[in-house]
Amino acid sequence: MRSPVPRFRDVERQVASLQPVQCDPPCHDRQNTMWFIRDACGVVCAIITWLLVIFAEFVVLFVMLLPTKNLTYSLVNGTIFNSLAFLALASHFRAMCTDPGAVPKGNATKEYIESLQLKPGQVVYKCPKCCSIKPDRAHHCSVCKRCIRKMDHHCPWVNNCVGENNQKYFVLFTMYIALISLHALIMVVFHFLYCFEDDWMKCSTFSPPATVILLILLCFEGLLFLIFTSVMFGTQVHSICTDETGIEKLKGEIPRWEKIPCWEGMKEAFGGPLSLAWLSPFTDLSCRTDDSTSIPEAPQGEIIEEDVIEIPLRH
Repeated sequence: MRSPVPRFRDVERQVASLQPVQCDPPCHDRQNTMWFIRDACGVVCAIITWLLVIFAEFVVLFVMLLPTKNLTYSLVNGTIFNSLAFLALASHFRAMCTDPGAVPKGNATKEYIESLQLKPGQVVYKCPKCCSIKPDRAHHCSVCKRCIRKMDHHCPWVNNCVGENNQKYFVLFTMYIALISLHALIMVVFHFLYCFEDDWMKCSTFSPPATVILLILLCFEGLLFLIFTSVMFGTQVHSICTDETGIEKLKGEIPRWEKIPCWEGMKEAFGGPLSLAWLSPFTDLSCRTDDSTSIPEAPQGEIIEEDVIEIPLRH
């Protein structure tokens, strides 16, 4: 049921005093501090992710490529696989260590709300868990213990939430993992055919049983992650194009925001017009900086008790 008074929508986007950057097209604030979630499950999953990529790297290099007699085949496939693996791990690192769009914690104070210069009758909401003014489309993550703007979901494999600031890196991570999985599967097929035609003792530096076991494990890993990451990649792109996050769909929230077209959503998520920078995990969601304004370092005053605050009408 809709509130009879207009809800204050994303205070950090509409209030000039809180927006240190001007973006065209709209993008996100840069974060100067390292972001890392101290969650045991997430850290273990992140380490497993890296170990699986390293295992695939080992099998591809030392079981399939180095023993082959065709130098061109080894160089081309080795370059492609290693480049994609490097980009996948770099994307994973950026998705894990980038602030996904956390709302400033503990800013639900009377002084902070007054500094927003809201109109009489507007309503703001306080998150009772992290005591912050909660913008529209922000959701509280119980693992990150913060409200995250445009939170899609919390992914243990990157030990972080996927939000408006790091969705690009998560999309790139799923894409590059899917590509190296497909590439590895294709190389496994060719290597099996090569070993069947040639002597098994000559097609690998390992014994035939060890070679078969390593190839089967790589095939299983590649198939599993190809399916998983392809589905995640498609889901993320669909969320961007429909301008509706995964958690909003899961909760069945009625869209009360003005949806943007698919292409505009892609440009916002990837930080600008279509370019090769979309494919790079090393490019930020760049904005034109404006040094005339800045965000206060810390809110002053005591935390208000109410979870729903309506700006009083002036008499």
